[in-house]
Amino acid sequence: VQLQASGGGMVQAGDSLRLSCAASRRTVSNNAMGWFRQAPGKEREFVASISWNGGRIVYADSVKGRFTISRDNAKSTVSLQLSSLKAEDTALYYCAASQSTVTTVRWMYNYWGQGTQVTVSS
Repeated sequence: VQLQASGGGMVQAGDSLRLSCAASRRTVSNNAMGWFRQAPGKEREFVASISWNGGRIVYADSVKGRFTISRDNAKSTVSLQLSSLKAEDTALYYCAASQSTVTTVRWMYNYWGQGTQVTVSS
């Protein structure tokens, strides 16, 4: 199973970015998908998760109202729209797949992508 995250970049505070995660059709359609992030010197933290059919979505409080997770099972992709970016959103963003339900728990994700860097300057 391979997950390929892309779309990161360097932006200014207040800007937007759209991250994408491509995977095999089987991986995306059968699993809950999530995004995590890790800033230098910090633990990897939960950002957002979406159920296999998009019916349930959970966000971290720190991104609620600014980030939007979505999925397109036909295209085998999961996206994360980042808006109103802040300097504290700077991190390496990872997509992951969970054979369980929607969850914020890192160890419940079975597959991980390589990460895409988001850098926000203030």
